[in-house]
Amino acid sequence: MGKIKKKGTSGQAKNFITRTQAVRKLQISLPDFRRLCIFKGIYPREPRNKKKASKSSTHLTTFYYTKDIQYLLHEPLLAKFRDHKALAKKIARSLGRGEVGDAARLEKKGAPKLSLDHIIKERYPTFVDALRDLDDALSLLFLFANLPSTSTVPPKTIALCQRLCLEFEHYLITTNSLRKSFLSIKGIYYQATVQGQDILWLVPYKFVQRVTGDVDFRIMGTFVEFYTTLLGFVNFRLYTSIGLVYPPKFNAKSDEQGGELGAITLEGRGIEEPKQIEAQANRHVNGDMDGEIEARGANEEIQKQIAAVEELPDADFDIQDGNAPGAEEAINDAIDTFETTGDDADILPQPQASGNEEGSLFAPFTFFLCRETPRQPLEFILRSFGCKRIGWEEVLGDGAFTNNESDPTITHQVVDRPPLSSLPEEQVSNTDSDVPATQVVRPGHRIPGRTYVQPQWVWDCINEAKLLRPDLYAPGATLPPHLSPWVKPTKGAYDPTAPLAEQEREGEAEEAEGLDDEEEEDSEVDAEDAVPASKAKPPTDTDMIDDHGMDVAGSESDSDSAQSATSATSSFAGFDDQAASESETETALTQHQRELEAEAAGLTFSESAQITKANGTPVKGILKQIKGDEARKKAARKRREEEEELERRKMMMGRKKRKLVDKMLYSNKAKDEEAEKLRGKRRRIEAGKT
Repeated sequence: MGKIKKKGTSGQAKNFITRTQAVRKLQISLPDFRRLCIFKGIYPREPRNKKKASKSSTHLTTFYYTKDIQYLLHEPLLAKFRDHKALAKKIARSLGRGEVGDAARLEKKGAPKLSLDHIIKERYPTFVDALRDLDDALSLLFLFANLPSTSTVPPKTIALCQRLCLEFEHYLITTNSLRKSFLSIKGIYYQATVQGQDILWLVPYKFVQRVTGDVDFRIMGTFVEFYTTLLGFVNFRLYTSIGLVYPPKFNAKSDEQGGELGAITLEGRGIEEPKQIEAQANRHVNGDMDGEIEARGANEEIQKQIAAVEELPDADFDIQDGNAPGAEEAINDAIDTFETTGDDADILPQPQASGNEEGSLFAPFTFFLCRETPRQPLEFILRSFGCKRIGWEEVLGDGAFTNNESDPTITHQVVDRPPLSSLPEEQVSNTDSDVPATQVVRPGHRIPGRTYVQPQWVWDCINEAKLLRPDLYAPGATLPPHLSPWVKPTKGAYDPTAPLAEQEREGEAEEAEGLDDEEEEDSEVDAEDAVPASKAKPPTDTDMIDDHGMDVAGSESDSDSAQSATSATSSFAGFDDQAASESETETALTQHQRELEAEAAGLTFSESAQITKANGTPVKGILKQIKGDEARKKAARKRREEEEELERRKMMMGRKKRKLVDKMLYSNKAKDEEAEKLRGKRRRIEAGKT
């Protein structure tokens, strides 16, 4: 007889441990256990059979791996937690004795400091591992950087998050690592490529945040404490890899005045050019005319290129590549595109522009941001793509290239105001006069030689990696759809960027037109039937006379007036003859037109007249209706044949494969219906525009 195993000593009962048992084994409190698990990256597990893993009768419990809890027994942070618990007891004892000074001294000097450096090294053996885990860290730190300070979110934590985020943004600006961005309901998504790793994070909008009580900020604060340590390590490695000094200089006064990116000054190799630009900006702001003349001379060629782009409405080339039509010696640096050879062929990966080309997209321009535009994301994106001269109004904060909106060196102005037609007359008047030399420009004023665009133009340009037509993004214009740059079109799905004719199945447009016409006719008939009594035509004299010639509601005066009207009309017999001849001519033309339409539809005139009399459809729409019916019948016949062929194939399959095919067909049908619904919506929008 074999040895009988004791219950709970092997299998899942040995591999898993409950949270209560883990806390009891580590001899710490439950909040400290949560913090330790967050720092070490240990999370609950789900056993296959909770009944076997649990040694008690209750199965609604949290399980952890036993080996993970054994690993936590050797963690140095356990000693810090116990020291903190002992300090809390001493502070409580001092407060109980009334020794407030001793309690304050113990809290200030005796609090143990937690160091998470060794945990960062344990969890991320290589630097690539840290970059791969940076998405959630950046999203949470940018969130806390925009929160207001409360009792649960201290100001020191917010200031630390803001500084780390600005340092990371400065690295992206210096290396031109930002690739794409997208404006969503949640916030602004950014994607950067750092040392070959794609990092995607979310930044909330600059709205007033309301901190609610249903959020556990203790748990989030623990994550923030870990992520700040992680981002500090990453920033140090990134800065030193490109020869910059870390940490960079931080100007607290400029940060208080809203400088943000301008409050940090980089030191190291390759930053002499930004210093020269800053010096030129200071000379320009202080009134140095030599700097202004130099800036004007440097921007003359840029103004010519911008004018050439605006004169060509169908231009779809990049200014920097020199691909303007008519340039004889222009170098063609356009990227080749690989096209597929057949419908069933694989989609070839398209080559992308190099980092140098994308990083210098806005390099030759000078931007000015109006006060109603989001300054922080626009400044970050423009600087990341090569723009060195960005100005804004003084109320938006410190660090602008210029605060003078009438500066002649400005090439592009980002505006989000209504067009000129919607402004009062006193603001629109005198717009053709010379621009004053003062700093203030009237609302709605347009300075000649400057391109005015809406903020979406900046985002669409960086996503397309080229300069788009600015006239499509003019103030007050209906903007093109802002699509996500990460959603790749799949076969059979709706693609908003492709033409509608390439996505429709055979006969879909004709079928939709026939259905729309039927719906319109039904609505017209319903509208005629539902005419209210207040808008109905009043009964005439002829309506009041029944078929037997008896007056129902008339009188002798009515009959006299009718006879007088008849005698009056009979006196103008010449005009009646002329009107009758004109009506006969129109009738003949209409009849001839009906005969032609019936002949084109393949019907005789008598058949078309019967159809028109039966269902009220005008002869003009008979051909369209027949085409729609034929398209629907043809599509239904084709679908029926495909279904029959599929049923024949399914008969040769086993039951499991047949169920799998049914599931696939169900999901594909739902996707096709959704795509067809979107195509129909787009078709109606385009028909309404035309």
